[in-house]
Amino acid sequence: MLDLIVRNASLPDGRKGLDIAVQDGRIVAVMPAVDAEAAREIDAAGRLVAPPFVDSHFHMDSTLSLGQPRLNESGTLLEGIALWGELKPHLTVESIKARALELCRWSIARGTLAIRSHVDVCDDRLLAVSALLEVREEIKPWIDLQLVAFPQDGYLRSPTAVDNLKRALDMGVDLVGGIPHFERTMGDGAASVRVLCELAAERGLRVDMHCDESDDPLSRHVETLAAEAKRLGLEGRVTGSHLTSMHSMDNYYASKLIPLIAEAGLHAVPNPLINITLQGRHDSYPKRRGMTRVKELMAAGVNVAFGHDCIMDPWYSLGSHDMLEVASMGLHVAQMTGIAEMRQAFDAVTANGATVMGLEDYGLEPGCHADFVVLQAADPVEALRLKPARLFVVRRGHVIAETPPVASRLALDGEELSVDFSRTVQ
Repeated sequence: MLDLIVRNASLPDGRKGLDIAVQDGRIVAVMPAVDAEAAREIDAAGRLVAPPFVDSHFHMDSTLSLGQPRLNESGTLLEGIALWGELKPHLTVESIKARALELCRWSIARGTLAIRSHVDVCDDRLLAVSALLEVREEIKPWIDLQLVAFPQDGYLRSPTAVDNLKRALDMGVDLVGGIPHFERTMGDGAASVRVLCELAAERGLRVDMHCDESDDPLSRHVETLAAEAKRLGLEGRVTGSHLTSMHSMDNYYASKLIPLIAEAGLHAVPNPLINITLQGRHDSYPKRRGMTRVKELMAAGVNVAFGHDCIMDPWYSLGSHDMLEVASMGLHVAQMTGIAEMRQAFDAVTANGATVMGLEDYGLEPGCHADFVVLQAADPVEALRLKPARLFVVRRGHVIAETPPVASRLALDGEELSVDFSRTVQ
């Protein structure tokens, strides 16, 4: 007797008509017509079964704080940072935890079961660090949460950030972060990258750095980040997040930079919803898109994942932690409308994000954790088009969220009709 069987599933790679058998929290078979019984069976009815969605760049300490103490009227990155600075003195562990746990419930309902969150360490009390460490433990049965020690006010610019970041790592934060473009000078920014990468290498930790979140084409700290990854043997363990200045760089310099990023094994995490909202604010027309060169990075072999970044906070007033919304915006802005490109966009919020986070046993093969989502869609492209209901969210073989199939009822000329937008006319 198996624990769970999902019958007649379609997988993101195009395979169809497969059963997924689960025992003791792991997938034990993926094949047609598994000849076994299970304590629970789910009929996918040909619908898409995908591995969990992954948000590889988020800020859980600020999430759902919209309007506290005021709104970001200019919509700029810098006003968002200033607003967060106004809120920090009023934070409590209890308020941060309450908002973060509420966000986690949203995440589970939408099938987002892995999140990498940056946590500000420029508050000497380290309240956010304490709160999110507790959240990480409380949600462990449902969500894989990684925390990045993030010096929001600048590692060298903020007077206590150097000590605070080390304290946060000593408390159990998982990764080393940074924000070189927010240091006082380009030289300080480059120096912060070198010191932080050395700290990560000494401690055997990964690096995830906010890098070049700017419209300035001369903001080139990712070049230093790639060089340090190579120098310190951190290939595959370093992520450059945002990288928005690349959308303003000339093509010659980008043609030099992108191979360097690939050679260093850097992961790239743009955040489509936020990058196109915050960037280009000083432009008249034409306005820059504000997102890094996704297609070119992917073509060079760089692992690119999309992050949500913010939800209802000083930087972004919208969002519901639906990673399909993120992927959809990403493919539109990057003009990734070919079939293969749209499937790459789907990978950017699933498998690619898992690679960024270094998640073990992620996927839909025998031996992987039995973590997956049954969607009311036939394939990844349809999922991106519809952002459909997550019919079942499964974690370690247990259904942890269910949503009934969505259909509209129409009354035309006295006749009641049902419309299912996931079905296409043959």
